[in-house]
Amino acid sequence: VPLHFSAFHPDYKMRDVAPTPHATLRRARQIALAQGLHHVYTGNVHDREGYTTFCPGCQAPLVVRDWYEILRCELDERGTCPHCGTAIAGRFSRFTRGFGARRIPVHLGRA
Repeated sequence: VPLHFSAFHPDYKMRDVAPTPHATLRRARQIALAQGLHHVYTGNVHDREGYTTFCPGCQAPLVVRDWYEILRCELDERGTCPHCGTAIAGRFSRFTRGFGARRIPVHLGRA
């Protein structure tokens, strides 16, 4: 199960509340990783490491993201790490090129 720590940004009627410091999100992520969680991410801040999916087996970066861009994905259709063979939970397809903040239609149906 992925865990996301997202930064608060003061907007609209809560402008008197300070934004979440980037260091707080990074510390929360490090604590969760140290407790044995594998897919821990930061959000609403620029943090390439916090956006990246790492292999729980060998710690290789598998899905490298920067904001809304996927820069690299090394998983195959089976969702396995090409470095150590560890299976990553999820549904994957062949990744042929990076993409940014464009919308991709998703069709939901029974598997």
